[in-house]
Amino acid sequence: MCQYNGHFVYLAIFNYVIKITMRVCSIIGYKGESLAAPLLVTCLQKMEYRGYDSVGIGTINDGKVSVRKGVGRVEDVDSTLLLRILPGRIGIGHTRWATHGRVTEANAHPHTSCNGEIAVVHNGIIQNYSQLKSQLLMKGHVFKSETDSEVIAHLLEDDYKETGDLRGAISNTSKKLAGAFSFIAAFSDGTIAGARFDEPLIVGISKDGYYISSDVVGFLNYTDRAIFLDNRDIVILKGSGMEMITFDGAPVVRPVTQVAWEFGGIDKGTYAHFTIKEINEQVETIVKSGRGQESKIEEVSEMLKLAPFIYFTGSGTSYHCALVAKNLLAKYGKRKSDAIVSSEFQYLVNDIERDSVIVAISQSGETADVLEVIKKAKTLGSKIISIVNVPTSSLARLSDVSIHMNCGPEIGVAATKSFTSQLTILYAIVDSLSGGVIGLEDQKYKLQNAVKELVERQRLIEQIAEEIKDVKDIYVLGRSIHYPIALEGALKIKELSYVHAEGIPAGELKHGPLALIDRNSCILVLNPNDSTFDDVKANAHEIKARGASLIGIGNSPSDVYDRFITIPEMDEVFYPLLEVIPFQMIAYYLALEKDANPDYPRNLAKSVTVK
Repeated sequence: MCQYNGHFVYLAIFNYVIKITMRVCSIIGYKGESLAAPLLVTCLQKMEYRGYDSVGIGTINDGKVSVRKGVGRVEDVDSTLLLRILPGRIGIGHTRWATHGRVTEANAHPHTSCNGEIAVVHNGIIQNYSQLKSQLLMKGHVFKSETDSEVIAHLLEDDYKETGDLRGAISNTSKKLAGAFSFIAAFSDGTIAGARFDEPLIVGISKDGYYISSDVVGFLNYTDRAIFLDNRDIVILKGSGMEMITFDGAPVVRPVTQVAWEFGGIDKGTYAHFTIKEINEQVETIVKSGRGQESKIEEVSEMLKLAPFIYFTGSGTSYHCALVAKNLLAKYGKRKSDAIVSSEFQYLVNDIERDSVIVAISQSGETADVLEVIKKAKTLGSKIISIVNVPTSSLARLSDVSIHMNCGPEIGVAATKSFTSQLTILYAIVDSLSGGVIGLEDQKYKLQNAVKELVERQRLIEQIAEEIKDVKDIYVLGRSIHYPIALEGALKIKELSYVHAEGIPAGELKHGPLALIDRNSCILVLNPNDSTFDDVKANAHEIKARGASLIGIGNSPSDVYDRFITIPEMDEVFYPLLEVIPFQMIAYYLALEKDANPDYPRNLAKSVTVK
């Protein structure tokens, strides 16, 4: 049966949130002079965009571990179970986005050891948990959940029992785990320990104690001094001190980073949701994107100019940016490249040319599929360029050159302002490479005014959302550089409103998709005044003949469209930056029409850090 006997570095990072993108959960630990439970609840609320199907905290008081957890959002579970009144000045907390095991109270974290003297919260996936669980069951351990995470608590108990050394137990347990993970363990003697491998873990140092978190934003209200742990690092908070070691037990020292943030950026202000706030913030972020990164943008453009092979990669929204970048680079930079979604690229990367340059696009810089591609590519001699919103992220540290977006916190799960920020930086890179052919800097403030004009069309978008709220299928058409925006528009609608939506190359309409279109279909058509205009309008007439409802997005209204969203006139190269705004707004207001929370779409989390 189970038994349980320095260095300082200054870094100013304005308006960034570490959003960790496959399973995303928030983990937080605190040990200090204040009551732990109220702090933990507040920290979890700040990080809830990372996971929101269940929540729990555990505290240590007078040598006893107390755990409360339940299904639902932090506010709801706290109201029901009174999480914040748990006693003690030491504790851990967790918000979950389920992978292994259903969304139940038993599967919520923290998980405890058999004797209840160790509690664990975990982010990531333990790939060998079945094997470890079988071994522990044979030793008499009893499991209460369906999760992979619970094995960590039992392993720690087992290793502690065998070694009698808490430090050695944490090290041994960490080395037994396969996969990407970070965890925080709380022991009844008042010790807290955290370990990481391919999942972020950060220590916050305040005047009244220490924090351990998966995300800086979790403890940022209390301290701006942070230590970013490296892979295979362990941090142990025992007594009033802190110790850092590797998985092998060797002592390590990591620099303290002072993180300066604009706290107002992570508040909804007068907006009903973060999503609509962040859509509106594009009026400013489209100008700020890449600001202060001019030398890096020039460096990257030179790398691409000299590169014999160029690949763009990303996941989801970032992949759609990669597709636009491929088009821009060919047309304006006269360079061939390829854009490959990261989850597929990982199977091809071993066959790419050794001297390739890979441009990796990731809001968080922690996306598992992207990181796997980059790690493999580096071993083959590829040069890595990244575009991220978190300059301290794993992807940024792995890169030869990293450009940060400067778009500030994006709490809403669906990417909005990060998409246009990524895209603006890619425009800047191609503009630099081409010798200024695009003329981005001269057009930025015109772009800003155009975005402002679009976000002010709220009433029209609300009307459209109300009219299409009962539609079962939405198709989005675009040609050439507009096709990636069709994909992005469809993705936003799927994410936020749960309506089936599909982006289609307009020229492929007769090669199958036309068979799906009838009077019950709604078609959104990207039809700006450029080289694609006449062909796309002809496609619209073909659709109209089948009786479908048509919504056009472009510069020239036409009788073929039942509704038309006019975008301001610009040089045609910039239309993708404008076209996406109406889609974001349609998705948002359609979500409201269907009583869905646009900030927290079901089954999705902001970032995906495990495969």
